[in-house]
Amino acid sequence: MPGFELWSDKERKEVNDVLETGILMRYGFDGPRKGIWKSKELEAAICKTFGSQYAQLTSSGTSALTTALSALGIGYGDEVILPCFTFVASFEAMLSAGVVPVFVDVDDTLTIDPAAVRKAITPKTKAVMPVHMCGSMADMDALTAICKAHKLLLLEDACQSIGASYKGKTPGTIGDAGAFSFDFVKTMTCAEGGAVVTNHEAVYLKCDGYTDHGHDHQGIDRGADLHPFIGYNYRISELHAAVGLAQIKRLEEFLAIQKKNHAHLKSILAQVPEISFRRLPDPAGDSCTFLSWFLPTEEITRAVINEMKILGILAGHFYWYDNNWHYIRKWDHLKNATTLNALHPDLKGQVIFHATKDFAASDAIMSRCVSTAISLLWTEEQVREKGEKIITVIKKVLREQNITA
Repeated sequence: MPGFELWSDKERKEVNDVLETGILMRYGFDGPRKGIWKSKELEAAICKTFGSQYAQLTSSGTSALTTALSALGIGYGDEVILPCFTFVASFEAMLSAGVVPVFVDVDDTLTIDPAAVRKAITPKTKAVMPVHMCGSMADMDALTAICKAHKLLLLEDACQSIGASYKGKTPGTIGDAGAFSFDFVKTMTCAEGGAVVTNHEAVYLKCDGYTDHGHDHQGIDRGADLHPFIGYNYRISELHAAVGLAQIKRLEEFLAIQKKNHAHLKSILAQVPEISFRRLPDPAGDSCTFLSWFLPTEEITRAVINEMKILGILAGHFYWYDNNWHYIRKWDHLKNATTLNALHPDLKGQVIFHATKDFAASDAIMSRCVSTAISLLWTEEQVREKGEKIITVIKKVLREQNITA
């Protein structure tokens, strides 16, 4: 799954270019850097690779989301609809901007349910934020139609879907803006980093300033830059950008391996009638970072997970229903609105209300779901062995529960 599995001399070369100049900051120091601008190169490569007109690098996927929210004018008191299966950064970014995160159910795509979105819209709704989880896209046709009908902004959290597509379009290029993460376990990595992509110049220019203390970047003297608005330090470094520049050039290599291993493992698991797979709005667009599969009941799924743990083969398999980072069921800190900096009482009350709603529809899906991370290092023999071990465990559990496999 992650690009770090295949480090090469290409990454070392890009990093060494920066080290040889000694200029690790992305802005300024024009002379000493000797024409080395890795951040600018990576932004251009992102636009070319993913088909966006503009890209602004950031220090992380979280800061990319925060930047995008602000650049789109989404702020205090606004409601943004998002799925209850996501990464904690999705709501962390919203809270940092004073936004009310309105959680709704997911469906068997493991992404936001358009029907749930329609029901959650209120006069305070400002945007919808689908999260393209585990490498595959949400139903963007339905979500685009909803946003157009209700005059809502569409912000794509594409942090987990590098290399995915939806009917020929890539994440972040369908809505008003999108956010990427290039952290250490993403398909392409900068070690730490992110980006906002958009096709709107005004949004891009705001992102450009917001990530660098509000600098307008209009002159050649950084110290003389004007500050049209208040910004923050969400800059990426040249070292991180250098790693990402090498990795994005290898993205097709990574995706090809990922898709091959994914298809092989899926063909093995498909031999078990009791296993079903996530529904994909666009099967051709799956980046194949995970193979997500379902068993008939929560009881069977838990028994399989426990047996895999006993046998020492659980590594690389994710039971999201009990996961502290990705599913709302375990987010007690959110449900209690526990923060170090005090939230406004109105915002705190709304956070608690929306985080403690009934998500029974999602529970019924997530409690039966296991996602297997697809490694770039697997041999064909290792994929076969992994698949056979999973099947052996499942058949054992089914026999014990008097279910024919």
